[in-house]
Amino acid sequence: MEVRVRYYYAEHEDAYRRLQQEGMTQWSELFEEGRAADFGAFPNREFLEHALRCLDLPATSEVDVLEYGCGTGPAACFLAARGFRVDAIDLIPQAITVARRFAAERGADVRFSVQDVCALADEPVRKQYDVIVDSYCLQSIVTDADRGRLFAAVRARLRDEGYYLVSTAMYDAERVYEPGFRYDPTTGICYEEAPYAASRQDMIEIDGTSYLPHRRHLQPMALRDELESAGFHVVSQEGLLKGDVVARC
Repeated sequence: MEVRVRYYYAEHEDAYRRLQQEGMTQWSELFEEGRAADFGAFPNREFLEHALRCLDLPATSEVDVLEYGCGTGPAACFLAARGFRVDAIDLIPQAITVARRFAAERGADVRFSVQDVCALADEPVRKQYDVIVDSYCLQSIVTDADRGRLFAAVRARLRDEGYYLVSTAMYDAERVYEPGFRYDPTTGICYEEAPYAASRQDMIEIDGTSYLPHRRHLQPMALRDELESAGFHVVSQEGLLKGDVVARC
């Protein structure tokens, strides 16, 4: 499984270690100062509530759902509480440990496992799903190659009549990137100045400074075009910055 040397691993490993140490419940609490711990108030809950009411699905007890990049599991537990059969994966073992504890405390039946979604494209397909959910994972998968592998993994595991539900951070004209970060408007990629000891894998040099991919913040049409080019049909694109997407193969 490809993990520790990739650009998207170290930040998430550090974040979930801090989250566990400080008694937080989910990723968003790390970056919203003063936000009260509330496991049920995860960022894409409103989108999921709305989207799931509109999808043409069998009874929930017959619906298989995969959430990748599940973190501590708030969305996965939300789905399981509504009767869906839920598998959830994250590449950070510490996140999965916390997610299993939170699910057990709530009586939520979720099958959690440690897995890098980018590596799934290279693995045999053992199960297909009616719904695959991305809860703000996609913006951290930055390069064209990695996003292509992620989309390939989703396509292979999504049933013919299935739905791909994506919530992702988008380009925001009011966002201010901190010192050490560099945004490329032509690709939507935000680069972070690389630490001296960072692995050279994924590193690029810009104006004599080494950077690692950090986030990808696309404009709405660019995200739609990317998904369409990856073999999906975009059914709807909603939200304040149009980062909530319902797609099908």
